Amino acid sequence: MSDTSRRPGRRRKDEGPRATFRQLLPFLLEHRGVLAIVAALSVVGAAATLGQPLLVGQVITRVQEGDALGLLVWAIVALVVVASLISGFQHYLLQRTGTAVVYSSRRSLIARILHLPISEFDARRTGDLVSRVGTDTTLLYAVLTQGLADAVGNSLIFLGALIAMALIDPLLLLAIVIVIGLSVVVVGFLSGRIRRATSEQQEKVGELASAVERAVGSVRTVRASGATDRETDEITGVATEAYGVGVRIAKVSALVVPVAGIALQVSLLVVLGLGGFRVASGAIEVASLVTFVMFLFLLVVPLGTFFGAITSVNQALGALGRIQEILDLPTEAAEDAAIAASIATTAPAGAQVPAIEFRDVRFRYPAAVIAARQKAEAEARAVLEGAHVDTSTIALPGDASGASVAQADEVLRGVSFSVPRGSRVAIVGPSGAGKSTTLTLIERFYDPTGGGILLGGRDIRTLDRDGLRAQLGYVEQDAPTLAGTIAQNLRLASPDATEEDCERVLHAVNLDEVLARSPLGLEAPVGEAGVMLSGGERQRLAIARALLAAPPILLLDESTSSLDGLNEQRMRDAIDAVAAGRTLIVIAHRLSTVVDSDLIIVMDHGEVIGQGTHSELVESTPLYRDLARHQLLV
Repeated sequence: MSDTSRRPGRRRKDEGPRATFRQLLPFLLEHRGVLAIVAALSVVGAAATLGQPLLVGQVITRVQEGDALGLLVWAIVALVVVASLISGFQHYLLQRTGTAVVYSSRRSLIARILHLPISEFDARRTGDLVSRVGTDTTLLYAVLTQGLADAVGNSLIFLGALIAMALIDPLLLLAIVIVIGLSVVVVGFLSGRIRRATSEQQEKVGELASAVERAVGSVRTVRASGATDRETDEITGVATEAYGVGVRIAKVSALVVPVAGIALQVSLLVVLGLGGFRVASGAIEVASLVTFVMFLFLLVVPLGTFFGAITSVNQALGALGRIQEILDLPTEAAEDAAIAASIATTAPAGAQVPAIEFRDVRFRYPAAVIAARQKAEAEARAVLEGAHVDTSTIALPGDASGASVAQADEVLRGVSFSVPRGSRVAIVGPSGAGKSTTLTLIERFYDPTGGGILLGGRDIRTLDRDGLRAQLGYVEQDAPTLAGTIAQNLRLASPDATEEDCERVLHAVNLDEVLARSPLGLEAPVGEAGVMLSGGERQRLAIARALLAAPPILLLDESTSSLDGLNEQRMRDAIDAVAAGRTLIVIAHRLSTVVDSDLIIVMDHGEVIGQGTHSELVESTPLYRDLARHQLLV
């Protein structure tokens, strides 16, 4: 289980995850070869650009003295052409590299997201994670194409122009430095506001993606509840908030752009006024003043680019903060390394070792997961009831108000039982008893907060998760159907399965009619979330997927809840055939499907209150007797 105590507390609303330019460097250094070429071209381009004012000054001097221009004009033309060609080639390289930076960041982010602990998915919104992969990574493109495109060249041009202007007239340069210095201070003040606003905007975009994903995923429920307009208003409200933040960014950015223009205009007025006076007094020549003005433009243009780069880089760093937040989260493998080191167990010898054993297992969900579920429930009520619910008041980890969430009741309270090898064990009990949680702990979607779970006598926390899950076939309650074909769904855990194998398991779960519907057979599409299949067919397809993998242990959570009587009996027959020689754990509300189990475990309020066969439990456990009587089994 993720250690939620290590996560930072909730930030103020105007603060998003922060990133620094140093955290951006790994993405850039991955393409250091191309960037080195760009830097080298920048040096050549800067030299060609700086040479132009000097040659213009020479032209003016020769004209004043009546000398022939010779090749000076052609030299100026050559420098202009060279600088333009270099600029165009740099633009191509940086555009391509910017695209590569976005690709590499998406690749890293996708790899990290798909390896995060399940608790992170339960505590976060799917739409927000999708937004980080799509929208946030796109902003990194601006760092190269708009932010660092001419960083080296412009720096050299700025420095070269500064030195040349100092050599021509230090007094004029001093006046220019004062004007430019004031503009830099203003831009520096505005840049911090841009970064904070951008981070907030990206969070709003993530909320918007989550809201749309929720509405689209439950569109039938929304329509049937007559909540379409209310849901539209809710999502539009989030979009409006994102728009408001975007307008705020636009306002601040709009202040940055004129600063460069004002700096140029004021500088030009100062140079023309003070420079004209100095020409009249004979302190400098006309050619020197013209050269100085040209260098002034070469000084201010890079400065304007720099001001624009500040806006782009701050926007990118705001997005990078959200990306880095995910990249910094520990993966399941990282958590395993720390957990396994603190546990020392060895597999005991002998055939009497249970397949699975729970030893005084206790478990409570992390505070972040509880808060996320409370927020989701509040939003669902708001949609169905047409009321507005302020979900921002729900406590998150790190809030002082979150103490009650962190100390939530345990879902499992000292659960102990053994599952003999090759046996069929059923877990029954009322809703909320903790039945499904036992299977999620066996799968290591979470780890117990107390006690231990043993597989073949070894604590499962010492086992590699992939190796552990390869031994388990898990069919969760409301098992999802992936968009794609029937074959793609079946081969999710068995990529090398043949068509014959796929058809065999489909026949076993009575899905022959699904194959017969389309001439495409196994390649027939199932639609988004399996919308082209009925609820019972989706459930049977999930069971077929588990049967195809043929693991030694099968975990079935309410696997027949959506089936009618005929298909339920056929499913039981199929499971009976496949379960031969395997260990089977079944969670069921219908006792009729598990009365012949080798062992039935009765749970209530996170505790085991009875174990035995059907006849034994009818005599010894009042809750089980009531359930059996209610279902006409006694």
